[in-house]
Amino acid sequence: MSFDSLVKNRARPIVTAEFPAINGGTLDQVAREWERLGPLVDAVNVTDNPAAHAHSSNVSVAIALQNLGADVIMQVVCRDKNRLAIQADIVGAAMHGVRTICALTGDDVTAGDEPEARRVFDLDGPQLISVATGLSQGTFLSGRKVTDHKELLVGGVENPFAPPMQTRIKRARMKVDAGAKFLQLQIGYQPEMLEEFMAGIVANGVTQDAAIIPTVILTKNSRALNFMNDKVAGIVVPQNVIDRVAESEDQPEASYQLVRDSVEHALSLPGVAGIHITDFRHDDTVARLVSDFNLGPQHN
Repeated sequence: MSFDSLVKNRARPIVTAEFPAINGGTLDQVAREWERLGPLVDAVNVTDNPAAHAHSSNVSVAIALQNLGADVIMQVVCRDKNRLAIQADIVGAAMHGVRTICALTGDDVTAGDEPEARRVFDLDGPQLISVATGLSQGTFLSGRKVTDHKELLVGGVENPFAPPMQTRIKRARMKVDAGAKFLQLQIGYQPEMLEEFMAGIVANGVTQDAAIIPTVILTKNSRALNFMNDKVAGIVVPQNVIDRVAESEDQPEASYQLVRDSVEHALSLPGVAGIHITDFRHDDTVARLVSDFNLGPQHN
């Protein structure tokens, strides 16, 4: 069952995963990574210069994966390009069959290894969703027609773990009103905040109009948790969570159980449509996780 179909009918929990960033190389590397992830997930997110580091372009990797038969979610950030370049990328990728877009504001350049880069931010996240929705309906932002336009599935992101909560709930509604059909949530380690956010967007009707997909990150040890807490903007890892892993005799297993608990909790919440996985382990843990919860295309 396609990602598009699952977003629309939510016949079962959705599972998506972040595709590893590609730093040049060859198409063989893309094929190897897809061979590992493809059987396990419903779709893969192709990132757009994540953490403000330059990588092979989102459009090139998305097209390569599309040619391999992947269900692709092409992320598009507002940080690096103006509205002309963004629209060109979206309609250009659609020519090759890439028709699912996820709009993000993007990490600030100070998060990356070229902090002197100029910020663009010609559009913000909700505006980018609206622009992509317009392209899906056949018009550029100027009103000019898109030739033989392709219908797009447009989504976005939201962060339930960045207060004030009511602002986040309202932003989710704004993004869905702009045309988002799914929202992938930022990672977080405060389950009570996810509960509050989900209750709020159930109440304002977001979950009726869009598939909501929380994110988990597979890590190996407490060092990774400390790094996220100290260095990654918008992520807070409580000390008791870090200690749970740090004090374990088997940190990789404790790290896995932490993620497993997060998935179990998220899937129990009303309105949650699935799980998005970011993998920092690059081993067989994604397969283990989807098997533990009977997720993925093998359960169509």
